[in-house]
Amino acid sequence: MDEYQLFAKNIYQLTRIDLTLYKEAQMKRRLTSLYEKKGFTSFTVYFQELKKNDALLLEFLDRMTINVSEFFRNSKRWEVLEKKVLPELSADKTNLKIWSAACSTGEEPYTLAMIAKHIGIKEPWILATDLDENVLARAKLGLYAERAMKEVPEQIKRGYFHTQEDSFEVKEDIKRMVQFKKHNLLSDPYDSQLDLIVCRNVLIYFTEEAKEIVYSRFSQSLKRGGYLFVGSTEQIFHPDKYGFESAEPFFYRKK
Repeated sequence: MDEYQLFAKNIYQLTRIDLTLYKEAQMKRRLTSLYEKKGFTSFTVYFQELKKNDALLLEFLDRMTINVSEFFRNSKRWEVLEKKVLPELSADKTNLKIWSAACSTGEEPYTLAMIAKHIGIKEPWILATDLDENVLARAKLGLYAERAMKEVPEQIKRGYFHTQEDSFEVKEDIKRMVQFKKHNLLSDPYDSQLDLIVCRNVLIYFTEEAKEIVYSRFSQSLKRGGYLFVGSTEQIFHPDKYGFESAEPFFYRKK
């Protein structure tokens, strides 16, 4: 096993990110350039430092996965979720079933978990899914840079993150609230009897035919009175077609 292959094996054990999913020659050049800029002389020395330096690990992770998400993205929408939708759904129970679909690197489902805990929902079941195994691996780590935190309320930041220099790690009690799983929205089975589905800033990349399939399946998966929460560019123009009614901007209730 050469040095890069050993590095890839060690990275998988540390982060569950699989470098073998990328073209080896291209990735090897990219990472060699990265570690040389940092003053390291080999993959072996680089890995030893990655194990103990969160800031360096974050920089490495950013090279591996494209992270365009943030916590509490479009914060006004999350206020509606916190003050109206979740209290309504939890009025007669605590064990809500919530699905964060196409969750990317985890900011969205962890935001859901933090809000639920903050308002006293004790036992939410939160499923977070994505098609990309590497972003799921990164999500499970729960380690984020400052730029992902710009809309996080100070009280939430203090209560639910470990802070070290420029890195923020989600606390273990929040991590335990979220179950991550690989899932293809167009081909895999959906769970049923869900109270809330959050799928934001993803379906804009789907064809109209694919959107119709996904919206129909979301509706089938929700309980009567359950909510679908979509992104700020994803208004559903004929929600009744899927058995929804518009409840708030970008929130749709199953009739």
